[in-house]
Amino acid sequence: MVKALGAVADRGLTFDYDPIGDSLMVRLCPIYTEQETEELGDDLLVRLNPETGAIEAIEIFFWSRRLAAQEPIFVPVVAMLRAGG
Repeated sequence: MVKALGAVADRGLTFDYDPIGDSLMVRLCPIYTEQETEELGDDLLVRLNPETGAIEAIEIFFWSRRLAAQEPIFVPVVAMLRAGG
């Protein structure tokens, strides 16, 4: 079971699109080599904090194809979101 977003979530989300790999990365912090990677299926990956198991990034592959299909994208992650400021 993947844990919910960790304390780093207070920093907000960064969205990075890679047109070569056609993937969208949604992250809470910069990617680093120690992060663990877990496949969620349906061409989704999460990058986890190696100490806490908290999600620090979600990568969605085939992003442009998904957008062109105009269908909702389901990411099987539970998160508590709130506006920062």
